[in-house]
This record gives sequence, structure tokens and C-alpha cells, in this order.
Amino acid sequence: MLARRIEEAALNSWPALQQLLFDGWVVRFARGYTRRTNSVTPIYQSLLPLQEKIAFCEQQYQSHRLPTIFRLISFSPESPLLEEVLAQRGYQRADLTLVLSTPLPARQATLHPAFQAVTLEEWFPFYNRCSQASEEQQASHRAILQRIVHQPLFAFSLEQGTPVACGVGVLEYDTFGLFDIITAPTQRNKGHATALVDGMLDWARERGARRAYLQVVSTNWPALRLYRCFGFQEIYHYWYRIQSHK
Repeated sequence: MLARRIEEAALNSWPALQQLLFDGWVVRFARGYTRRTNSVTPIYQSLLPLQEKIAFCEQQYQSHRLPTIFRLISFSPESPLLEEVLAQRGYQRADLTLVLSTPLPARQATLHPAFQAVTLEEWFPFYNRCSQASEEQQASHRAILQRIVHQPLFAFSLEQGTPVACGVGVLEYDTFGLFDIITAPTQRNKGHATALVDGMLDWARERGARRAYLQVVSTNWPALRLYRCFGFQEIYHYWYRIQSHK
């Protein structure tokens, strides 16, 4: 099943700082940096009673001083019932996110003069300037990036030798994920992200990638327009249920 293969690749490629497998659920912690790495993702069939499992997860996040967040994926047969139960427990729905994918047919490598693969140490300060992340967020983000175990790509799009956009790619077997695509605020709508993604996809092709994927919030229309130019289409989607404050 393509959706499950991409989901597994995404979980592997963007690691949490701590992870627990619990009766078909993936429970992840990363000091609160991003919901994706601080949430419960039910993927496989469960055996334990649902209410007991939810209570167990709530205890785990409470011990980490984090809100309990469930990440519900559209292809999971558990999602409809879990959605209903979480709503009854006061969990609020948020951030419908689309998982897009495209095949990567072989093509002749393109010269990308604006594209440059760099080290994490070169990449990280530029990303932080663009994202304006806090020092606490930066520390958690760096820890996640340092834990990537597959083939990582830290990339720039350059304008006259100066970085104007950046992104992260992770190649797991033949599946390539794109993460943290961002353009400097003063350089947006100039085609830099297009050049960056084009270069990143060629980098992946040269290393055996047959398919690429990414995740984008459903209301991010500029990003959706960009990715659809490369043939990305929705494979599945997910959303969050977030524990309300008591």
C-alpha cells in the first residue's frame, strides 16, 4: 500500500527524540517541537481497549509536560472511531495536512547553477533566519536533524552566490522526502523555491529515488501550486486532535 509505505518513510526520515511503539500506535516526543514529532500516530491494527490506550498516552505526555496530540491518518481503519472518541473527550481538531507524492521517472541530469548541497552547519543558520525560530525551538530542531540516519540532503537555492531558499531531503531506499522548504521573506515569488525543489529532485534521482513525497497544510495555496507543477498529487491526508486545556 503506497500510503503506508510513504507514512513509514516519513516517520523514519524525520525522527523524534524519543519514540514508543504501543499496540499499533507510534508515540513520539521531541520537546514540543512540531506536532508531527510530538503526537500519537495510529497506523496498525490494535488489540487493547481504546479508552485504556488513550489514557496511557495521556499519562505519557503528561510526564513530558506536553499536551496529548493525536495525528489521525485517513487510510487507518481506526481513525473514524478514534476521531469520535477523542471528540467526546474534548480534543480539538486542527491542521488538515495533505501528503503529496509523485513518481520520479529517470531523466537526464539537469545543470542547476542555483542549487547547492551544503552541510548542516552551513544550512542551519540560514533556515533559522528565515523561520525566526526561538532558541529553544532551534535546539530541538537541530537535535532532530542530527538524528537522521538515512541519506540527508541540506540544500540551498542561490542568487549571485547568496542563499535565498533552503530545504531538507531524506532518501530512504527509493523514497525521497522533502522537508523544511522555506524561502527568505524578501525573496519570495521569484522562482527560488521552484529551482530548489527541481535541484533536490534531481539529486534524489541520481541516487536511485523512484518516488518523492512531502507534507503540506491544506490551506498553504502557494506551496500547493508549486508542488503541483512537479506532478505532486494527494496520496492521503491527516489531521490532529489536540487535548484541550482543563
